Amino acid sequence: MAFDKQLSAQSILDGLGQGILIFDQADQLVQENLAARTLLGGDLKLIRANGWTAAAALFSSHAAASETADAARKRALDSARPVRFRIYRAGEYIPCWASVIYGTNGEEFTLITIEMPDWSALTDLIARFRDEVASAAVSTQGHTKVIQQSLKATRPGETVEQLSRRIGGFVTLITTHMHRMERLMALFERLERIRTGTLLETIQKEYRRIDLADFIEDLLEGLDETRLLDPETEAQDYRSRIKTTVPEGAYIFASSDRLTDVLHDILRNAIMYSMKATPIQIVAQAQTAAGTVQIDVIDEGYGIRAKEFERVFAPFERARQPQIIGEFGYGLSLYLCKHEIEAMNGRIWFQSEEGVGTTFSFKLPLWQDDSASRASSSSSDT
Repeated sequence: MAFDKQLSAQSILDGLGQGILIFDQADQLVQENLAARTLLGGDLKLIRANGWTAAAALFSSHAAASETADAARKRALDSARPVRFRIYRAGEYIPCWASVIYGTNGEEFTLITIEMPDWSALTDLIARFRDEVASAAVSTQGHTKVIQQSLKATRPGETVEQLSRRIGGFVTLITTHMHRMERLMALFERLERIRTGTLLETIQKEYRRIDLADFIEDLLEGLDETRLLDPETEAQDYRSRIKTTVPEGAYIFASSDRLTDVLHDILRNAIMYSMKATPIQIVAQAQTAAGTVQIDVIDEGYGIRAKEFERVFAPFERARQPQIIGEFGYGLSLYLCKHEIEAMNGRIWFQSEEGVGTTFSFKLPLWQDDSASRASSSSSDT
């Protein structure tokens, strides 16, 4: 089918999924598209009437550490290159681009591209949280009544040990509900940092020089007091399964709290989706020439089917293999890990073969004398 030469520029703009605003050299809005009208609503009337002055004020309200829309526009005009910045709308920081385009007579125009927010992950999480809380409340009330009745109707000659066994199962169920709610709240908090654009700012405050060997040793010692698995899962000494190969003297530049969350999530999956007797390895190697450290978490578990690979880092997606579906989970942790690793200027990926095992790998920057200044400069460009 031949391209319709009568197709207007406006119809093309209206077909885009990103909001588009175009300002002329007099700072007046000369064109916008359907996505921008949908996103900005009544505020677009102010922008039409007052031009860039109104847009810059609306875009920069509640601005955090990121540069203002005015500053981003100036950098774009000065460099003739697209500049990334963020605007704040309805409680969400939304990524945008400012760039320069030229008319047929050489006139400069400012093109603002606004990414349409995707609230599907948050909507799903809120729905799951609501269902989880409702289920936990109803179940806990029921279990509590049974425990109360058991205590009131103690059988003649029944020992404390016998009574404990009789109500112990209900206590375990209550503990399981509370653990799942606590874990869901933690996931909610991490997702909220991504949704509101505060993840980078949080990491900026937490960045430090980390001795990787000491960090991994402390992490493993802390597993004795960390509940990685669901309480209804059969008890096991998972710490003894984990073997480490970490070089001495390797220092990385990262947030220890975010790194702890990532490793807990990856280890949790390695433990859940493998047999109890199989080993799990944490292997780290410094790549001095590249200025990075690579950390691999290797299991000999069920593995992931190739056709399920695209689900791994997607929110609320889980592989559909029976061994995986049989374990309780929300399908959100690896989505969060990917965002957190990338926010620390890293990269995460995996290799897997069904029935053989899975290796999750990620790279983080090595500590260098100018790490803090480089991180600050990098964050200002995001």
